[in-house]
Amino acid sequence: MSRVRFAVARHKRHKKVMKEARGKFGGRRKLYTVADDANKKALQYQYRDRRNKKRDFRVLWITRINAAVRENGMTYSSFINGLTKAGVELDRKVLADMAVRDPQAFGKVVEVARTALR
Repeated sequence: MSRVRFAVARHKRHKKVMKEARGKFGGRRKLYTVADDANKKALQYQYRDRRNKKRDFRVLWITRINAAVRENGMTYSSFINGLTKAGVELDRKVLADMAVRDPQAFGKVVEVARTALR
């Protein structure tokens, strides 16, 4: 049985890692082991931040809704409670967009929530 050497496989693997490391600074682009670590860390950040992005947008939507609801003389929690009791099934993304782009329609939604609380 012939002896197996890993020169071709190793070269291919190193080329793949170095290609992924393009655009990084210093040794993170030039040295294989450092570049490999940087690539692995970048993938960890990507995975984490795909989830954090959803959290960040939800916070943004709630902040926008809260600001618009307070202009209409209500609090955010009572507004959401009123929408739930009224059976309105608009999510926070749509409500935040409505608050920014169409304040008159958002005011009508606030009134629906207000009447449901009475």
